[in-house]
Amino acid sequence: MKFGSQIPGNQTTWEEMRAVAQTMDQGRWDSAWTFDHFVPPLAFMDESGDCLEGWMTLAAMGEATSRLKLGTIVSGNTYRNPALLAKMVATLDVTTNGRAMLGIGAAWHEREHLAYGWDYPSIKERSDRLEEACALIHALFTNQGPVEYQGQYYRLDAAPFAPKGVQEPHIPIMVGGGGEKRTLRTLALYGDIMNVGGPPSVLRQKIEVLERHCEAVGRDPSTITKTAFIVVALQEDEAKAARLRERFAPQMSEEERMRDMAVGPAGHIVEVLKRFEEAGADGAIFQSIPNNPRLYERLDAEVLAAFD
Repeated sequence: MKFGSQIPGNQTTWEEMRAVAQTMDQGRWDSAWTFDHFVPPLAFMDESGDCLEGWMTLAAMGEATSRLKLGTIVSGNTYRNPALLAKMVATLDVTTNGRAMLGIGAAWHEREHLAYGWDYPSIKERSDRLEEACALIHALFTNQGPVEYQGQYYRLDAAPFAPKGVQEPHIPIMVGGGGEKRTLRTLALYGDIMNVGGPPSVLRQKIEVLERHCEAVGRDPSTITKTAFIVVALQEDEAKAARLRERFAPQMSEEERMRDMAVGPAGHIVEVLKRFEEAGADGAIFQSIPNNPRLYERLDAEVLAAFD
């Protein structure tokens, strides 16, 4: 398995984010990710707190690192015109010598849309827009010459697109989310990386659904990398670990949380990750880790090393 981590841009400083990214760059980590939010996104957070924009932060991370792949997990499609987003990603790929990844999703944070005056359409329209955006971006990344695209929401009129980035055959596209009717179908059509949350059993279920969509559209599912988005907390004290597990997954029973959540001592985290691997994960992207380089060093030495 390959491992990445989301480095959140809220309740932190750029100096802390940079220190974590540089620590990861020197270790076994494969990728670093920002989130695409404009205010601290979770209900228990103070929305007036600092929150750094994800793509600008990635550009700075590209200069601060030399090896890590870099992306957002994931860009809200409603926040930017998809052709603009494609140009941003291609530029990052050039400036990092082929380390950019595009994570994209339908967007979910209604409060941000209301706060900044952005439209927040129905889930059906957001899913329709996501599919169109992925089709358009894929065409810009792969087509030779100007690109024509006529959708319901987005249009290109003989749009030139250069440079297309460094990576071949193109910059990888992660379609984030596990919606079985629309999101995973969009992934089968246009994506290269799957990323879903939930326990190993859910990942296995989503992979099976993806495989059916791939069969329907004539896609080899082995060409899509499967990754899990996992809450990780290195905690030796079982009482504290139990409280953390309950906080992150109150809907689960304690037995389920203990079995399926990567919260606890290093050995427990390794066991949970191996269950994800058995369920079909090619990689895992960690979330909810404080921006503390020492924690990343420990995870590298005590968890990632078990998968060498």
